[in-house]
Amino acid sequence: MVGLAFNSIGRFAQGGILRDRMIPRLLEADPEALLGDDGLDPEAIRDVAMQDEKPGGHGDRAGAVAALELAAWDLNAKLADEPTYATIARRHGTAANDSVSVYAAGGYYYPCDADGDGSARQLREELKRHRDMGFDQFKIKVGGASVADDLRRIEQTIDVVGTGSQVAVDAHGRFGFVEAVSLLGAIEPYGLRWFEEPGDPLDYALNAEVTARYPGSVATGENLFSVVDVANLARYGGMRPGLDIFQMDPGLSYGLTEYVEQIALLENAGFDRSQCHPHGGHVINLHLVAGLGLGGCEAYPGVFQPVGGFPPVCSVENGRISPPPAPGFGLELNPGLSGYLEGLCA
Repeated sequence: MVGLAFNSIGRFAQGGILRDRMIPRLLEADPEALLGDDGLDPEAIRDVAMQDEKPGGHGDRAGAVAALELAAWDLNAKLADEPTYATIARRHGTAANDSVSVYAAGGYYYPCDADGDGSARQLREELKRHRDMGFDQFKIKVGGASVADDLRRIEQTIDVVGTGSQVAVDAHGRFGFVEAVSLLGAIEPYGLRWFEEPGDPLDYALNAEVTARYPGSVATGENLFSVVDVANLARYGGMRPGLDIFQMDPGLSYGLTEYVEQIALLENAGFDRSQCHPHGGHVINLHLVAGLGLGGCEAYPGVFQPVGGFPPVCSVENGRISPPPAPGFGLELNPGLSGYLEGLCA
């Protein structure tokens, strides 16, 4: 029986760290030291993999540890013959959710065709496809065009999906203070769901300035990789209880063990776990959101294949998806991924 996992979407350069440092540490450890009451101990696996690593220096190291730690969760759930979200809920004493609120991420910039309107038409077609699949919340990109062009794209999106409250925008940290504030004033009348990563994710002062000027929700955190990073965001980033969104991704930040520590820190600081919407539109985070009772999950329908999106058994109904009922994460149920995984396990 094999536990399977990956770290996150689009970040797959950790093979050397795993082969040269972390897997040898696990193989050299006393096997009993890696066991818990009901299988492998994910926290022990994280700690052994991190032996002799100095503090800080997160980056790719955080994703390497996460892949190992998450694979332990997959294996433990298979040993218990249950979906991983049920194993997570039992281990952490939470009430598992049978379904999870999801939003369709996309809204990238399309090239214009000869008539100059191809980009707008392709965006509308994408949104209609996602709406027809059952999604009722959406996210598009901003910051890659002029403010006027981005406002037109926001208006086109709202025209397709209904209201601004169904639409989030993601700047991917592109803006400095002046540019961020300029866009804030322009988008405020639309009543958007949230404004994501207006500036550099480690510029907590900029984030605090943005939240002080914007009455709507601000989302950030997908590029934070440790408990200390999250502590600094909570202390200095101006994030507001009950309003703003934390997007830390367990697959990028040492796995579920560290992520649970991040949630505990936020709750102790007055935030609610419903404000946590992990980045990464894949089935592993779908299980984590369901098992920990978080606010929602990103989805990448048709993008970042074969790891993006959810297996065919996971259909969208009224903007919600249930994790696959198979033991473990159910990565093997994804037709585009199953053959690759079989090759790894051969």
